[in-house]
Amino acid sequence: MSAVPPAPEVQHPPAVQSAVRKIFRRVVPLFFVMFVANYMDRVNLGFAQDELRADVGLSAAAFGLGAGIFFIAYALFEVPSNMLMERFGAKVWLTRIMISWGVVATAMAFVDSVGMFYALRFLLGVAEAGFFPAVIYYFSRWLPDSHRGRATSVFLMGSGTATVVVGPVSGALLELHGLWGHSGWQWMFFVEGVFSVVLGFVVYRFLDSGIEQATWLTDEEKTGLTAVIDAEQDARDERRGEKAAKVSRWKLLADPQMLLFLWIYFAINVALYAVTFWLPSIVDDIGGLSDFQVGLLTSVPWICAIGALYVSGRISDRIGKRRPVLITLLLLGGCGTLLAVFVSPWVGLGALCLAAMGFKPASPVFWTIPQSYLDARAAAPGIALVNSIGNLGGFVAPTAFGIIEDSTGSTKGGLVGLTVVGFLAALSVLLVRGGGRNDRVRARPAKTPAAPASETPPGAARSARQGPAPA
Repeated sequence: MSAVPPAPEVQHPPAVQSAVRKIFRRVVPLFFVMFVANYMDRVNLGFAQDELRADVGLSAAAFGLGAGIFFIAYALFEVPSNMLMERFGAKVWLTRIMISWGVVATAMAFVDSVGMFYALRFLLGVAEAGFFPAVIYYFSRWLPDSHRGRATSVFLMGSGTATVVVGPVSGALLELHGLWGHSGWQWMFFVEGVFSVVLGFVVYRFLDSGIEQATWLTDEEKTGLTAVIDAEQDARDERRGEKAAKVSRWKLLADPQMLLFLWIYFAINVALYAVTFWLPSIVDDIGGLSDFQVGLLTSVPWICAIGALYVSGRISDRIGKRRPVLITLLLLGGCGTLLAVFVSPWVGLGALCLAAMGFKPASPVFWTIPQSYLDARAAAPGIALVNSIGNLGGFVAPTAFGIIEDSTGSTKGGLVGLTVVGFLAALSVLLVRGGGRNDRVRARPAKTPAAPASETPPGAARSARQGPAPA
């Protein structure tokens, strides 16, 4: 591998700098709030588990399958959703995503059978599909390379924030049990779903599909920003000596490194979503706690995880190597779940803090590695492939956990399984290439899907120094 010198600090014209500041004030915070609502509606199911299972008659296995079926729908409809976004525009399509998933999330308040539970969880995945890639694409059309890393970091912090606030908020709503004859879980789904619907109309009011439609930018800002973004794209094409060729995501499966990426990200999601969906139930085993207290306690591991996100990002940036950091995080997460098997519930909560501190930061650190390995031709389809298949871990995790609990009457077997997954993923990282600040795979023929670009794109090194985005 050959070294790539850091890219120089990018200095844009004053009009471009002014436009970027406005985007960070108006657009980026809106996406942050959208992701908070998105993640809340995705994982609030874990807090309703006990009441929902009792009222609807769900077994642990049925609950786990319903929690995970969301990710099947998400994977199936992600690409069609992105194609429709290109047709209808980002403003219309992101608004549609927000409102439709809010409606489905609200409808969860009226679940009265196992079949309806499965159907609504599947529809929630259909409604949400394409949200994450759509936002990343939006940033690519609105911000220069040198600012996209920070924007993506702020956006992805929404999920970290959601994991902290969803516990107390959902716990407080569960305390409304009996109000006007409705269960607490019904109030939780209804209120949090309606919030997403209302937010969808706010998105339509403040979001613009393209720079030219942004009335809050001056003509000089529009012209300068468009010129910079177009010039960066042209420069990337010129360095490659050809226009970017479309690369089939399935052809990338012939690359052993891509298979490693798929497995590692899949394992990270298995661990992360198992902890996310079953943490409220594990905390409830402490006994003597109200729903609100359970919600407060479940936020503790995620508060610790946010701190770990910051620390791990700083460390990986400082040493310039991602693999040792990722291995450490996966081992920490595995040790946390293993410790939780053998200790009391209160001490187990501390062990799950270690698990969250390992598995939550592992995702953003992981993403820096395939980005350093894939060239511009393969980056978009490669990242989409890893994201789509890796997210199926969100299906396997709750489904397997539910089956194990039904079979053994305990979540301890599932925690042992998470330990094995974390340790195997850590060992797999040893086989991965890329992940260093100056790592670059040697150039290959143009037709090879995973060939790297011949030079680092403008701002890429700067984005790397800003650290991985929390996910």
